Amino acid sequence: MTAIDWPRLGFGVGLRAEHYREVLDDAPRPDWFEALTDNYLDTAGRPLHILEQVRRDTPLVLHGVGLSIGSADRLDARYLAALRGLADRIEPALITDHLCWVGVDGRSLFDLLPLPYTEETLRHVVTRVRQVQDGLGRRIALENPSTYVAFRHSTIGEAAFLAAVAEEADCGLLLDVNNVHVSARNLGFDAHAYIDQLPAARIAYLHLAGFSDRGSYLFDTHDAPVHDDVWALYRRVVARCGARPTLVEWDANLPSFARLCAEAARARLESAAALAAPEIRHAEHPRRRALAA
Repeated sequence: MTAIDWPRLGFGVGLRAEHYREVLDDAPRPDWFEALTDNYLDTAGRPLHILEQVRRDTPLVLHGVGLSIGSADRLDARYLAALRGLADRIEPALITDHLCWVGVDGRSLFDLLPLPYTEETLRHVVTRVRQVQDGLGRRIALENPSTYVAFRHSTIGEAAFLAAVAEEADCGLLLDVNNVHVSARNLGFDAHAYIDQLPAARIAYLHLAGFSDRGSYLFDTHDAPVHDDVWALYRRVVARCGARPTLVEWDANLPSFARLCAEAARARLESAAALAAPEIRHAEHPRRRALAA
């Protein structure tokens, strides 16, 4: 596999409307921002103007929730064209979305829904990723979902499925470390074994976030600081895969902009500590071995 030179962005935070004032008032900024794509597709007003101002001075990634890469519906040509137009205008460092589906028969269910992990689904998703990348004229990265249920007839593990999609569609992975921890607790799999199955060279950047403990399950709420267990898994990822751009997501119960940036600053320290600690790097898994795992 040919190595991919992903953008070296550093440590960033999500761009949220509640923090526009601080961002535009030249408050100390993180290394980069991630903007929610769908908030800027159908507007020509203030949000898009602010996005352009931010992008003028700071690297920016577009992170979407509406691509519906796993849907059985046809790809939404209007959505893809709008995304291409926004990307051409903003020139983001990367475009990302989720490994999921969000609707059927043209109707959105307003949720990120899981896929059955089978060879048939793999062929379907790989084809659609290639079509999206052709339409955008660039490589995308897909995020692993937070999971609460699994399909009984899945024949491939989620990590192996992600690895196969990335290699066969020639796309990247947005590894959400919090989602790995949440899903591992909810479904009872080994988070470290999950990480070991992913092709490190395909990981474009990392997500960190907080979750809510509902007793019988963890809920991916993005409404709290990064949990200690997620920090520990993050250090494991960096030790295995090397330094990666890292983004702190915080979408509800938003703290001050300074507090959010402090969480990104901690990610910088945690990454440096993981790189300094002695750790055995694991070899890449060939696809067929991964699929059999």
